[in-house]
Amino acid sequence: MSSTEADVTDEMPPKTRRRPAAGQVRWLWLSALVIVIDQISKIVVSHHMSLFQSVPVTSFFRFTLLHNSGAAFSFLAGASGWQRWFFICLGLVISIIILIWLRRMPRHDRRLLGIGIALVLGGALGNVIDRVAYGYVIDFIDFFYNNWHFWPFNVADSAITTGAALVILDALISSRKKSATQDNSSPPPSDEG
Repeated sequence: MSSTEADVTDEMPPKTRRRPAAGQVRWLWLSALVIVIDQISKIVVSHHMSLFQSVPVTSFFRFTLLHNSGAAFSFLAGASGWQRWFFICLGLVISIIILIWLRRMPRHDRRLLGIGIALVLGGALGNVIDRVAYGYVIDFIDFFYNNWHFWPFNVADSAITTGAALVILDALISSRKKSATQDNSSPPPSDEG
């Protein structure tokens, strides 16, 4: 090997192994799964039911097809149409913030938080897809008991709620761990007095 060949070989970057994804983005498969299940369930229900139709499943649960042009609990549903674009933009902004948050989180820290955030992301994007495609969100999961009735929702809404609960649970666990660590690291009280 000539000295010129050796110089060229020395200048070549060493082979790098494929780096694992940064932060908690490894949970994005969960977001994608939520989106797929959400969209398939909405397509199936929309093709087999007509608007406002109810199909009883149990004494407290039924499928009821509704189109929600508002937010949760039909908030702003009666607005003149501007809410569609507002909720699309809001969902996209929240999704970008969540993606940045997932990327910046330490990879092996607070797994529960990463899962919760990924569920919220999948749910938010599932509903954004509806708003872009139809101008409303397809709701169909309907729970009730006697005179009590919860507004119908969908798989995306369930993912958002579950994800938010996991984020809160993670915050409580993290707070307790931090408090326990501070208690253990504080010096014992002195006997002087």
